[in-house]
Formats: sequence, C-alpha cells, structure tokens
Amino acid sequence: MTQSSPLNHPIVEQSFAIIDQEIGEHNLNSLEYAIARRVIHSTADFDFIKLLKFSPDAIKSGINSFQQKKTIITDVTMVKQGIITLVNKTFNNPIITAVEAASQPLPGKTRTETGLLTCFETYPNGIYVIGNAPTALLALCQQIAEKNSKPSLIIGAPVGFVSVLESKQALAKIDVPKILVEGRKGGSSVAAAIVNALLVLGWENK
Repeated sequence: MTQSSPLNHPIVEQSFAIIDQEIGEHNLNSLEYAIARRVIHSTADFDFIKLLKFSPDAIKSGINSFQQKKTIITDVTMVKQGIITLVNKTFNNPIITAVEAASQPLPGKTRTETGLLTCFETYPNGIYVIGNAPTALLALCQQIAEKNSKPSLIIGAPVGFVSVLESKQALAKIDVPKILVEGRKGGSSVAAAIVNALLVLGWENK
C-alpha cells in the first residue's frame, strides 16, 4: 500500500507485505496506516488497527518535530532502545529517559514519574513517548494542565491494568498533538514502533 523504505530491513518489508494482504478494511488514511502497520508488525496483533487514535495534527506535528531535532523524552529505557537505531539513521534527535533522570523518587511518586517531572521543566515542548508507565503519563497531563505548556507530540501507549485506562483518558481530554492507544494494550514495543514509523515518514518526506 505504501512504498518500501531503504530504512527498513528486508524482513520488515516482507512482514509489511503480509500485513497488507491480511489487514482487511479499515478507516485509516495512508499516514495513519503506515504507523498502525508498524505497530502490528511489532506485536503481531491486528487489534491495533482499531485501537490507535490520532489527533488531527498529530502526525504532521510529530514529523515536523523530528525534522527539527526536538528532544525525545521516553518513560523507560526499553523505549529508548527500540528507537535509537532509526533516530541515529535519520535526524539524530537527543533522547532522554525519564526513569534515568531521577536518582530516587519523590515521596509518593514513582521514579519514572519523578524523572518525567524533571524533564518537563527543561523540555516542555519536547516529544514525549510513554510506553510503560501510566504514572508518568498522568503526571505529564497534570503538568500540561497546570503550566499551560504544550509538547510537540505525546505518544500515549502504557500497558497494563493499574492506572492505565485513567492515564489514557486524561490524555484524551487534553488539547495536544497525540497518538493514543485505547484500552489496556500498549507497551514499550508499541510506543517505539509509533516513533519509528514517524521517523521513516519524516525522512522519506524531507
């Protein structure tokens, strides 16, 4: 459905071809589908074709932000490891991991949440990628509401059962460029796949 990219390994392109054959009908445009397809490739879960939600300006804002080399803030190291190869092949954005930005948690908060608050002070307009920690996503949403700062893009894909739905509902209510995975599904690999798809789109459309 979309042209192959030299940034992708041949096995990735083969997988994309299989997904194209099996996907069936969907309501995504070509750019949204490129992102969904990469998520499906990373998870082998076709549910994501329906779970991914895009704000109207999310993809354009995301691509522009990567092209402008804005700082990427991930919640956990696994997300950073999942994107660093393509980041280095494309725009070389700085990458900061929230959990590594805090030596110890603030009282009543997780270490990732604490680190994200620190990152937001320095990079209120950064690209935020949450694939694991719903507490970090909740803290981010609260900071945006309190300080009236708007990140360039938020990817909200925490996975699990505790505070996950609440964090995604909080993100859904905020007027900010965002790509959101509805429900309990998500994870570091999903968040990384969304970033990697945006990097390829941005690189191929310079």
